Amino acid sequence: MPFAAASSEHPDPSFAIGEILGELLERIGPAPSLATLFVTAAHLDALPDIVLAVNAILQPDHLVGATAVSVIGGAHEIESTPGITLWAGSFARPVEVAHLDTVRGPEGLAVVGLDRAALDAAATVLLLVDPMSFPTDEFLAMLREDGCTVPIVGGAASAAFTPGGNRLVLDGAVLHQGAVAVLVPPGSVGISTVVSQGCRPIGDPFTVTAAEQNRVLAMAGQPAYPRLLDLVRSLPEDDRRLAEQGLHIGRVIDEHKLDFERGDFLVRNLLGADRATGALVVNDIIEVGATVQLQVRDADSADDDLRALLTGATADGALVFTCNGRGSNLFPEPDHDARVVADLLDGPAAAGMFCAGEIGPIGGRSFLHGLTASIALFTDLPG
Repeated sequence: MPFAAASSEHPDPSFAIGEILGELLERIGPAPSLATLFVTAAHLDALPDIVLAVNAILQPDHLVGATAVSVIGGAHEIESTPGITLWAGSFARPVEVAHLDTVRGPEGLAVVGLDRAALDAAATVLLLVDPMSFPTDEFLAMLREDGCTVPIVGGAASAAFTPGGNRLVLDGAVLHQGAVAVLVPPGSVGISTVVSQGCRPIGDPFTVTAAEQNRVLAMAGQPAYPRLLDLVRSLPEDDRRLAEQGLHIGRVIDEHKLDFERGDFLVRNLLGADRATGALVVNDIIEVGATVQLQVRDADSADDDLRALLTGATADGALVFTCNGRGSNLFPEPDHDARVVADLLDGPAAAGMFCAGEIGPIGGRSFLHGLTASIALFTDLPG
């Protein structure tokens, strides 16, 4: 098996990484193509030594990683305790890695360290970002506007919410800002993505007939807020209760489709309503002509959505990027996302982290999400 993962909750970082490396060497051997490392804040000061040990003993071609509030190892989510998890994979072709940073000039945002030709040639990009220093949403929007269709999957470090509080890993370096990218070339490994936004649509889809920036003024020719109220009043009691707790709005990405299913909507928060104008305020730009549908989210919806998207999928390895608002903050039982991945995919070599923003493709274009599980699935190539 060309994929392996191991984790430890031991509070001593030297013991923990030694335990993990011993397991990985038994399962995959030395010199994998790629290793990914996720550690909680408890091990922040020890991270340079952990990186040194991984490179010296496992000897991966490339090592990337990030700090997180919680980490995932196999079917277990390590919350509220020290944790380290390490994943490794051996691919048929070598991957490329890069440290990305951004600068602003007279022409707007520029990305330093990005080889655009290499990016466009990649099959998939794994991206780990520091949310305090890297404008992920703006970066992804720039790529979409430039016509980039390469799937990008990953997440934002979440160990701290102050500038300089997070760390990223790139080979032997521990970085305080920017982003690290892994460019996976075609023909190196079977790779696909699953993005579970955890929402369930309610009512019918509507065409936006009037809008200004992030304000939806009218849907299907009627003021948006009164239409929303009519819809909520018509819902079954359980759905109405969920809608009263918080509503979201899903925007169709591929308007060429006639029927809309899971994965067709980019879900964004509904921030409020302007009763005077009848407008709905959304945390995204909504254009006239867009198709939207109201959405609700709860633990049951999130569970159903993830299970539906993973049903029928296969994987030998998985990298799981789940929101720090999920886990025990959303589900009544521990280990939810990790356990669903393990159960439905028959126990792949899995690791990951809880993120302050998840990255993944919807409708063929990549976005920054919230309260989402974004998963990269790996399969060994035949032969």
